[in-house]
Amino acid sequence: MCTAATYKTKDFYFGRTLDYHFSYGDEVTITPRNFPFHFIEMGNVCSHYAMIGMAHVAENYPLYYDAVNEKGLGMAGLNFVGNARYHAREEGRDNIAQHELIPWILSQCATVGEAEKLIGRINLLDVSFSEGLPLASLHWMISDREKSITVESVREGVKIYENPVGILTNNPTFDQQIFSLNHYMNLSPGPAENRFSPALNLQRYSRGMGALGLPGDLSSQSRFVRASFVRMNSVSGEEESESVSQFFHILGSVDQQRGCCQVENGAYEFTIYTCCCNAAKGIYYYTSYDNHQITAVHLHREPLEGRELVRYPRLEEGQIREQN
Repeated sequence: MCTAATYKTKDFYFGRTLDYHFSYGDEVTITPRNFPFHFIEMGNVCSHYAMIGMAHVAENYPLYYDAVNEKGLGMAGLNFVGNARYHAREEGRDNIAQHELIPWILSQCATVGEAEKLIGRINLLDVSFSEGLPLASLHWMISDREKSITVESVREGVKIYENPVGILTNNPTFDQQIFSLNHYMNLSPGPAENRFSPALNLQRYSRGMGALGLPGDLSSQSRFVRASFVRMNSVSGEEESESVSQFFHILGSVDQQRGCCQVENGAYEFTIYTCCCNAAKGIYYYTSYDNHQITAVHLHREPLEGRELVRYPRLEEGQIREQN
């Protein structure tokens, strides 16, 4: 399971956690402008926007989990098991495989508005990348500095939802996720007030009681509520270090610790990595489960007119700074 988020200060930030019980081998991957993308039904695209993100590279193809392009448009795919539906080829539509969607959008769209127009023509194909890589059940958040949307391919077709909180988790469908916030409208970052009864002398006995009732479990719905509350009430300075630090704290509110969410065969889901990309500057920051030191990879320090992927394996070993 995963959580994606946006944050805006002087610059715009986009990122996510990737929570799972194993890794396919993730690398920070830069796709330069002239890398040839082959799309199963839509042919080859050899000139496009450059992008940076976390990907599993298979057969020299970047299978992006999340990415931001050089224009500042970000996109992340999150598990949507049980609700995601893909379809057979449809005449008159842009037939795109699920694993092609992030490159298809980020290679040619500079804004959410442009992405919405493109998605309006899309039919997502029921086609996997290869026999060894099963078809992933996903939905997506797409964001720029001004707007976020959620895109879901369900039984009825592709649906687009405005995303006013700039947060996405997994199930249920996004319309149900956003409706659930109605249950928490009394939460506040301020002090709690006695609304129970004027006949009772109820007292505040701790700071933070305005947020009593904020869910703390690891379910996707609870993570959506908690991350939305934290993100919508976040305060930081506008400098890069403060903005990036605050972003990691937002996603830290939904961090998954190994041992707390058991899955099949005695394995445990945990937060494999957390990322934050300064979409304006193309700086991709990340931490790993055992390495909380923030690592940065810069899109614009690479030769973006090239044709070859630039790959940086994720640093996983813990970095401890000795102070004495």
